Amino acid sequence: MTAVKILYVDDEAMALKYFERLVSPIAPVLTAISVEEGKEMLRTRGAEIAVLVSDQRMPGAHGNELLSYAREHHPTVVRMLTTAYSEMGEAIEAINTGEIYRYITKPWDLESLRADLKNALELAELRNERDSLVREKMLVQQQQMLASRITQLALVCAGFVPGDYAAGFSVFLDSAQRVGCAAPSIDWRRIDHADLMQSEAQRGIAIGQLLAQWQLDFGARVGKTPAQALTLLATALAAPAQAAGESLVVPDRATLTAPLDGPAQQVPTAAGAAWLAWLLWWGEPVQVRQAQGGWAVSMLAAGAPGRLRDDWLADAIEQIGQAALEP
Repeated sequence: MTAVKILYVDDEAMALKYFERLVSPIAPVLTAISVEEGKEMLRTRGAEIAVLVSDQRMPGAHGNELLSYAREHHPTVVRMLTTAYSEMGEAIEAINTGEIYRYITKPWDLESLRADLKNALELAELRNERDSLVREKMLVQQQQMLASRITQLALVCAGFVPGDYAAGFSVFLDSAQRVGCAAPSIDWRRIDHADLMQSEAQRGIAIGQLLAQWQLDFGARVGKTPAQALTLLATALAAPAQAAGESLVVPDRATLTAPLDGPAQQVPTAAGAAWLAWLLWWGEPVQVRQAQGGWAVSMLAAGAPGRLRDDWLADAIEQIGQAALEP
């Protein structure tokens, strides 16, 4: 939804009607008669609002309180204050604290009012375009991060776990796509690229060490039945998973995707790496499907492992990346 409306807040009913009559030829107008009503309008219809204009002197709370609220909770809304000449000091304070784009003095000059509002609407449109570009850039960066983590995990699995890692890792990637792997969140306000790469390297090493430790904890696979293997998995996940014969219901999706979609600068716990470690250890066909109460992990009949395609990893990277960014 594109924000194109102007919200005007004033405790004088006549001022609301006058403003709407003057401004409606420029843009749709919403009105509120108090600061609290203005906040509620922002909460319920904030996505529609491009510009907020508030009177300063109102019973109960002043307009700059509403503008401060909008700045915190709806930063893309262009904020304006209307006030009398006698209250100019409050308008200047609001400008200096960054609460407003500009102030409009009362009584209004019709042409100046419309010109100011047109400029505010143009600024709101520019902000929306900028934010859209930033979101697209962030999505690309998150997709790149996810691809980087998949390739990093492939190297970690090959280096820290003995034997053929591909069979278990391919099942892990398939299950991550099936349950809905998300793109990892990155707070670029607190971390730069170099720090991110360092934390990702540390994350990979920590996961590798956890995988190696789990192989020791799971022990020799010889003689273990599928039911026993699922019992080991339920214990390792440290979650209220419920075993039923040769299947196990895992209630938390993140349990099956943590090595891939955990937040940046957050190292997975031992339980978070357990699912991948278990798949690498078990090495037999496993099916993951949605079930009542979560996701059911079921054993499939053992047989000769099928040969993976040469491009299986590239295919998984592409499919998981696309699925993770879908709304």
